Amino acid sequence: MKHLPEWWEWELEITPHALKRMDDREFTELELRAMLEHALRLRRGETEGRWIIETRHRRHLWEVVVEPDMDARLLVVVTAYPVW
Repeated sequence: MKHLPEWWEWELEITPHALKRMDDREFTELELRAMLEHALRLRRGETEGRWIIETRHRRHLWEVVVEPDMDARLLVVVTAYPVW
């Protein structure tokens, strides 16, 4: 992707909710990082301050919801899910 926001390279913080979803949806932190590394598109989320990263995982479209924490300079992963 071109023209990535400054927070794209920040350290990740994975919320407890996202950790639960990772377990439920059977993917690891390494796979999550690979999804972010190979992002297809970025768009604003419906909730203010959140972004949706469109990506692929296991040959399916996925969305990863993130919320940049400007004060802590962390990219907080809220959740990730397959798009059916």
